[in-house]
Amino acid sequence: MKKPHEFYHSQIDIHTAALNETKKRLVMSSSIRVLIFIVVVLTIYFGYPNTQIIFGSLIIGAISFIYLVNRHSSLTYIKKKFEKLLQINRLELDVLDGNINALDPGKEYIDSSHPYSHDIDLFGKQSFFQYINRTTTLAGKNKLAKILNANTIDSIEQKQKAIKNIAKLPEWRQEFSAIASLADVTISISVIQKWLSNYTFFVPKIMKILPNIISGISLVMLVLLFTEVITFNLFLIWFFIGLGITGTQLKKINKLYNDSNRIKDTFEQYYQLIEKIENTAFTSTMLKEKQQLVISEKEKASQILKQFAEILNAFDQRNNMMFGVLANGLLLWDIKQCYRIEQWILKNNTKVEQWFEVIAFFDSYNSLGNFAFNHSQYIYPKIVPNGHTLKATGLGHPMLDASKRVDNDITINKDQFFIITGANMAGKSTFLRTVALQIVMSNIGLPICSQSCEYRPIKLISSMRTSDSLSDDASYFFSELTQLKKIVTALEKDEYFIILDEILKGTNSKDKATGSRKFVEKLVAAKATGIIATHDLSLCEITAVLPQVKNRFFDAQIVNNELYFDYKFKEGICQNMNASFLLKKMGIV
Repeated sequence: MKKPHEFYHSQIDIHTAALNETKKRLVMSSSIRVLIFIVVVLTIYFGYPNTQIIFGSLIIGAISFIYLVNRHSSLTYIKKKFEKLLQINRLELDVLDGNINALDPGKEYIDSSHPYSHDIDLFGKQSFFQYINRTTTLAGKNKLAKILNANTIDSIEQKQKAIKNIAKLPEWRQEFSAIASLADVTISISVIQKWLSNYTFFVPKIMKILPNIISGISLVMLVLLFTEVITFNLFLIWFFIGLGITGTQLKKINKLYNDSNRIKDTFEQYYQLIEKIENTAFTSTMLKEKQQLVISEKEKASQILKQFAEILNAFDQRNNMMFGVLANGLLLWDIKQCYRIEQWILKNNTKVEQWFEVIAFFDSYNSLGNFAFNHSQYIYPKIVPNGHTLKATGLGHPMLDASKRVDNDITINKDQFFIITGANMAGKSTFLRTVALQIVMSNIGLPICSQSCEYRPIKLISSMRTSDSLSDDASYFFSELTQLKKIVTALEKDEYFIILDEILKGTNSKDKATGSRKFVEKLVAAKATGIIATHDLSLCEITAVLPQVKNRFFDAQIVNNELYFDYKFKEGICQNMNASFLLKKMGIV
């Protein structure tokens, strides 16, 4: 398989050539439509006053024009798809170069009450979500956010296989994304499902056969008109009878049209997405199971959804004034399409929710697979149910520049707790977020930024970023205590990897030292595993009485009157702090 940069450049070349060819075909299509229009006008002009020639040219012209309009629409769609594919590949090149500004940051998912997402910048500007999100449906975007927030440790190896499988299908992923992003979908899936479930039927049962009868009689009347067996006036009377029948239901027809027209693009989009899912040979068990949800022994979901999209498109032809008037007078077109829509809803509305869920799943896993493809050098953690909680070499943060990033090794066992000390800006907080993100990524099956990794699956909970809550009249200190209480409560129900950064900041130094020590003792007694970063060196003394606790640090050195950081994770206690040096260096004191 090609490397990401090479692949994206080759795709740009392929799609650029295809786009240029499609543009040429569109010019030809427009020319043919103009020519047909001229021929129809000339035929009517020279055929006047022969009603057979006039009426015949109008019908043939209308049919030809509709065919050419549909063909032109198809070519326009193909053109837009190639443009979207070019946009997708150019975006990926930008992301590989470190520019993620064009991606959706997912600000709406920021939740300070979540066990870890706010602490590790999972959502928002320059977040991990923004970095990996390539979803093109709202349902898929919500699904991806849910996956990142899930904090579950089940079926990790199956998730890894699913991501590996979809990562190896870059053309399929891009085609899926292009199709999904082309439709102007403004109605949420939940609204569509509610409309289908609560729909009020109005078309009389007789309309199952009446439009066919009317259409048959109209065909006979046309033949009789052209053979001059009947007069044009008699044919006109029959035509207005058809319009009258349609008019009896016009108000309800218009309402159904307005409702169905809003969801037309969604079904046009979704049947194509389902079709791509159905026709792909997946190797992952998880992907196969999702695929089976849209494959029926009798009829595939894509065909059922396509049928509905075609009905909605046929209904939309009423907007063509010439066709709309003729078809409703001679074929009862609107009533026939309304009946078809109602029968489809009656038969299939209960299945739609499951099909839409499958699309959301694949849309979200597209993002995960894309991340894995872009980072083929990353490794999938080896899941060891009874081994180290975490044993990683060369562990780094995936969003840091690889040329500047400093990677570290870490081994932490079950029920073990690390106290990390270090100078300001030495790398403590970055390391905490690196470990936390590695746990989240591992739990959802993603490859991680590491040379090797053994991992015993564990849920994550953290307290790294606390703020005042003015609306709740809660002080900073009380907010932090509330978060620590949540951690203690969570440990009573399940096992968690705990990450803490400088706790009890809202109280005095002596009280903070005492409180921090008691809290660490509480966590150790609960057999918790985790890390706490602190500037309080007195907390490190707890290792003398609690062998489960180990001291680690990040160093800072002054070399040639300049502050130097190596950002390396080391055993022991930090002895070099930098606040006084920086105050003096910056001329503050």
